[in-house]
Amino acid sequence: MAEQPCEKTLRWNDDPPFSMQLPDGSVGGIYVELNQSALTRLGCEATLRKLPWARALKELQLGRLDILPGAFRRPEREVYAHFSGKVVPPSRNILFASHEAVSRWHLSTLADLPEIPFRLGAQIDVIYGPAYQALMSDPDYASRVVMVNSRPNLWSMIEKGRIDGAIADEHTGAWEIQQLGLGDVIRATEVVVSTDAAEVAFSKASNDLAFVAAYAAALQELVSDGSYQRIVARYLDR
Repeated sequence: MAEQPCEKTLRWNDDPPFSMQLPDGSVGGIYVELNQSALTRLGCEATLRKLPWARALKELQLGRLDILPGAFRRPEREVYAHFSGKVVPPSRNILFASHEAVSRWHLSTLADLPEIPFRLGAQIDVIYGPAYQALMSDPDYASRVVMVNSRPNLWSMIEKGRIDGAIADEHTGAWEIQQLGLGDVIRATEVVVSTDAAEVAFSKASNDLAFVAAYAAALQELVSDGSYQRIVARYLDR
């Protein structure tokens, strides 16, 4: 019998510069190009699926999504997902806030927030790192955090004064704020929330450990031979 072709579903969403629709209508971004390149090196074809984060995790669990880039390894996720390991260099999560909030309060760490009336917004089911997890372990404080499905909603809420700030990847946040013309309203603070390297998650329902190991090796080759850095430069040096 002929060997079945290797076809994998790969998640993307409106999350520039990591994944996004380009002006010509195609889908690109750092994670999209990187993972498409890894799949090509393995002789596989990528089928892109546009999914919000929470839905992508569910689809991964159900085996209807094969590959989810930009995921952090957590015990609850390891129940249904394999992980690539930390191959791609980390990108920091930082706190963005309104200019008014930055002028009003001196912010140095996330631990400062419960002591002041700073209104934080966050995305549902997004894990921003240990400092955020520690903050949310206090039920009283967690109840004060405004949870939404998408990050663009958070920027809009800051602009309208409904919240004071939100956490985002430093490159993503800067990109989106510039694109929305909100540079005079929102700025990056000095609060670094995490410097953890994200991994690629693979549905256990559709990927075995041999494939994950081969994929991780392909990613490492892309980092080692400079391909990853060239992909990043195409999006961040515009």
